[in-house]
Amino acid sequence: MTTSYRRLLIAILAVAILTATAGAQSVGNSGSINGSVVDPTGAVVPKATVEIRNPVSGLDRSTTTDSTGKFAFTNVPFNPYHLTVTAEGFSSYVQDVEPRSAVPVNVAITLKVSGSTTAVTVEAEGGDLVENDSTFHTDVDRSLFDKLPLESQSSSLSSLVTLVTPGISADSDGLFHGLGEHAEASFSVDGQPITDQQSKIFSNQIPLDSIQSMEVIAGAPPAEFGDKTSVVINVTTRSGQGVTTPHGSFIASYGSFGTSTAAFDLSYGGQNWGNFISISGLNSGRFLDPPEFVVLHDKGNEENLFDRADYQITPGDSIHLNFGYTRSWFQTPNTFDSQNATPWNCVVVCNGGLDPNGNVVGPADQRSQIKTFNIAPSWTRLLNATSVFTLGAFVRRDQFNYYPSGNPFADLGPVNLQRETIGQNRKLTNAGLRSDLSYVKGIHNIKLGAVYQQTFLDEQDSLGIVDPTLLPSLADSNGLPCYNTTTHQAIDAPCTDLFPYDLTQPGGGSLFTFNGHTDVKEFSVYARDSITKGNWSLNLGLRGDFYNGLTTHKEAEPRLGVAYNIKKTNTVLRISYARLLETPFNENLVLSSIGCANAVLEPLLGCTVPGVTPFNPGFRNEFHAGIQQAFGRYLVFSGEYIWKYTHNGYDFSILGNTPITFPVEWERSKIPGYAGRVSVPNFHGFSALAVFSSVAARFFTPQIGGAGAVPSVALAGGSTPFRIDHDEKFNLTTHLQYQPWKTGPWFGFNWRYDSGLVAGQTPCFGGNCAQGITVGGTDYISLTDSFGVPLTADQEFESGLFCGTQRATPNTPIGMTVVPGQPLACPVSQFGSTLLQVPKPGTENDDKNPPRIAPRHLFDVAVGHDNLFHGDKYKVSVQLTAINLANDYALYNFLSTFSGTHYVTPRSLTAEIGFHF
Repeated sequence: MTTSYRRLLIAILAVAILTATAGAQSVGNSGSINGSVVDPTGAVVPKATVEIRNPVSGLDRSTTTDSTGKFAFTNVPFNPYHLTVTAEGFSSYVQDVEPRSAVPVNVAITLKVSGSTTAVTVEAEGGDLVENDSTFHTDVDRSLFDKLPLESQSSSLSSLVTLVTPGISADSDGLFHGLGEHAEASFSVDGQPITDQQSKIFSNQIPLDSIQSMEVIAGAPPAEFGDKTSVVINVTTRSGQGVTTPHGSFIASYGSFGTSTAAFDLSYGGQNWGNFISISGLNSGRFLDPPEFVVLHDKGNEENLFDRADYQITPGDSIHLNFGYTRSWFQTPNTFDSQNATPWNCVVVCNGGLDPNGNVVGPADQRSQIKTFNIAPSWTRLLNATSVFTLGAFVRRDQFNYYPSGNPFADLGPVNLQRETIGQNRKLTNAGLRSDLSYVKGIHNIKLGAVYQQTFLDEQDSLGIVDPTLLPSLADSNGLPCYNTTTHQAIDAPCTDLFPYDLTQPGGGSLFTFNGHTDVKEFSVYARDSITKGNWSLNLGLRGDFYNGLTTHKEAEPRLGVAYNIKKTNTVLRISYARLLETPFNENLVLSSIGCANAVLEPLLGCTVPGVTPFNPGFRNEFHAGIQQAFGRYLVFSGEYIWKYTHNGYDFSILGNTPITFPVEWERSKIPGYAGRVSVPNFHGFSALAVFSSVAARFFTPQIGGAGAVPSVALAGGSTPFRIDHDEKFNLTTHLQYQPWKTGPWFGFNWRYDSGLVAGQTPCFGGNCAQGITVGGTDYISLTDSFGVPLTADQEFESGLFCGTQRATPNTPIGMTVVPGQPLACPVSQFGSTLLQVPKPGTENDDKNPPRIAPRHLFDVAVGHDNLFHGDKYKVSVQLTAINLANDYALYNFLSTFSGTHYVTPRSLTAEIGFHF
């Protein structure tokens, strides 16, 4: 542990100890609503029912006044709410309230005397469905996503974000692409910034059962958000404060692929304290999305623990503590090639399934384990009725272990995939301090803040060559054989570079090890003011980021947003602009930055230029223009046009068919698009949500940072823009939900349409179709990838290729020999694919007409009952969920630069039972 790491950790632990002895204002990204209820004489009204409700997000909470007539709602997401008060003998009272900061909203309510109890049903008006806010965002409360069929149980948070947020393209393994970019998404969990990747092959996500509500910002982000800002997921976790009677649940489920889950949660507290805890576990035979539609070698399990503690020590001082730990273990799914010990490759394995040393190879058996630890204490001080100060700290650590197969030759894959056996132990520790001051007065809502983060990166890799054809030469610089049969040692360069790590040579080699370390420091300050005046809303902000990693950069980032509410027509018009600093990805940052300067790694990483290739932070200009329109009381539309121009655009590449991934950096990117959302609030038990988007992801060469990447245009050194593999023309998610009466059964339905991401190395990718082969007047397509490497029979099968009546199988390729000694080919008139959209010969263009995944329609259904036996204190719930109801046979992607080949989930059924108290 470095000295700087120790000092920062001691400082953070000191803050944690001080706050634990000092823990209710709400914290981070939530507010509070406090008030008192009196009668016309000024006497307090106890046991009055107070309710807050937002018809769009679905939040609906109620409480009762205490013996002094006071009430409080804590942990309330920033949104407008209808507040309703009812009491026996008094007329109902209705008021709009809108918490927008940590400063409590205080309301004083005087009830009028009525002759009898008045029942009131609050219906949403058109004006309640729109927000006079310049930032395009989606609000989702737990009441909605509790009944939402989710595709991935091991990455349920990613599935939720994908389904409810416009501008999101779905990809495999819990990965989503926000507004045309890879992993440029950040989470703010009760104010704690998390900007590292959260898909299930990088880290363990916060469990979904710990989340109360979330706001997903797809518009120009306010000044308090930085680093990865294409999408900002603002999470409010569940709290036990104010839950004076213990509430909790036990839930268990079992479903397809032997998938079983068990979960327990408990909320309990008083008016000044509370604790929420959740514990859950998952075991599945299909933990990741595999490269075959059938499941081969895909078991995994996950265990989660989350705890949130709140304590209000004085009327002005509160502390809050989040703690989480998650462990996941999972196999890397096999292809038919890797499951069958590569019998197609006779370079190494041609002796009855034995390796060069006579040992049985067997199927590939690659596995991963991820351990994630997080602790985040904070202290909130109410300075006066208009000002709140918050001080917080956080430590989050991901440890990723990747284990190769027991026999290294089992890791050998096709030439265009894995040719090495690889292991990794990667640690990422993110620690920091944050503070902010919120001030609300008149038309102003001001927030000033600062964040200091230090990320400690440790990368330990081991590598051995299992394909001898990978070596550039088997002779030294003098032309002598690399291997000396007397000394059994390499003699001279280039033998001394790769040869010692070639496990296929007589006597075998040893593993190469790479150890990298750095710590990335970042300091951010920001100021913003939300001004509301009449029908106008103005958001002014300025952020400053100071980045010090393998390179340094400073950036001043103005943010501006304007919204105008045409109240007569329930219309909000908005425009916004943001200047943003884009920081490099941290996962394998050291490997990608200095790998090309390493004689061993340079040829294996595909480096076009040897030497250090450090990353410089990128910067972006981002423009948004949108409209929000309510139609009556039961329908609201929100749409946005987006245009982003980024200098130094980031993406990821991958080392073979392994989870060893590393960032790369292109000269620039241009991303235009549009996104929209249509909401139908609860109408007699029926509600609906539809989100859609079209986003182009145009990236420009040359590559300016990181190790090698594979787009053919980059290898040619051209500057023609290319569509990266998270470009999608259109996607649409529609969720319908119906519960005829509150105590009855409910029904949920999802329809997800994806027009298809840009595909990877299809036969027509990179101009192969344009080149073609003509023999005897017939045009043929060569069945190779973009680098001229023949596709295996299994890869042809995975991509659904056919040639006339021939269809590829895992063991039988399609095509015919047209030119002796050349790869198989197929006549153009007979060539096609059931899973890909392959451009016609001569029409393929990396920018205007790239190959894509074929469109797909996925349908999911859930039915359930929240109180099967109509209990009062104790309730039993049941639920049946069907994912991919039509069993659609479809791909996420094929041989893509980053994610490889993965299929969508086949039809899967899950039955769940719960006990609630």
